[in-house]
Amino acid sequence: MNMSKKIKVLVVDDSAIVRKILTETISAEKDMEVVGTAPDPFIARDKILSLKPDVLTLDIEMPRMDGLTFLKKLMAYHPMPVIVISSLSQASCEISMEALRSGAVEVMGKPGGPYSIGDLRAALAGKLRAAANAHIRKPSAVSTAPLPPAYPVTTPVSRIASSENLVLAIGASTGGTEAIRVVLEGLPETTPGIVIAQHIPPVFSEAFANRLNRLCAMEVKEARDGDEVRPGRALIAPGNLHMVLRRSGGVYRVAVCDGPQVCYQRPSVDVLFSSVAEVAGSNAIGVLLTGMGADGAQGLLRMKEKGARTIAQDEESCVVYGMPREAVRLGAVDAVLPLSGIANALLRQTHVVRV
Repeated sequence: MNMSKKIKVLVVDDSAIVRKILTETISAEKDMEVVGTAPDPFIARDKILSLKPDVLTLDIEMPRMDGLTFLKKLMAYHPMPVIVISSLSQASCEISMEALRSGAVEVMGKPGGPYSIGDLRAALAGKLRAAANAHIRKPSAVSTAPLPPAYPVTTPVSRIASSENLVLAIGASTGGTEAIRVVLEGLPETTPGIVIAQHIPPVFSEAFANRLNRLCAMEVKEARDGDEVRPGRALIAPGNLHMVLRRSGGVYRVAVCDGPQVCYQRPSVDVLFSSVAEVAGSNAIGVLLTGMGADGAQGLLRMKEKGARTIAQDEESCVVYGMPREAVRLGAVDAVLPLSGIANALLRQTHVVRV
């Protein structure tokens, strides 16, 4: 998108109060404007055609047609960047995870309760900018085809320690929930332990982990302080908390803690990756997936400097090629791979065989 022009946003929400809050928040930014609002999908459909917005913010629970149904129709016939702004109820979080699978770029919590208006204002503008520049594809466009065995890598397998001692660290932001799903679905339950930092609001992280646990061969769970990192398990950092790797008595565990935002994020990929670099060193593989900004680039560089193998998702398969690009620019990346090839690359590097 040409950023010399303002980003045009259409706000779709049945609550007049929420529409007002979102409109005021977006209008305060010099590079964006609200071109219209709609209380339900039927009015939104007409305004999309007449106003031609660059980005849509979408509520899930609305009259006449729910947001998820509307999103699926929109992505099938008129694909465009959509940010879901949903309540923090468990049911809404589960539906929001389905919305990400169906093509939404991001999910955010509605203002109120633990997710304040201040939180919304701090995060919304950046997410709208990322969405306006996102590569929008129909959900079925993501391929999970195996990577050809001859695909080049830049680091020999001998550099990696035995799989029993390995830790895999994954970081992502915009578009990352589906990218992480693609990677984890390609890994068997014998895969070394995985730690994941995905930029995601509180409560949504639990729904995200639960959904992946149903889909993947590995156990996937939202991390709790002191959880063991072991083969066959993937731990996801809770929303609004940092996660770091620790080692005690030969066992890897995670610590979950509060703390200042890093790169405007909590959880921060840099915080996780930096701890993996110090604790696991060459017994680790770092993977940086799609996302806006630079979070994770410095941490991935620290991992590489400590002897870890590092991978970044390529531009073509990223929803937003921000974080991986910064890592490549820093010289932190051993191999740049398409999303469809990352799971197979991890299997080759860890010597894990699918059964």
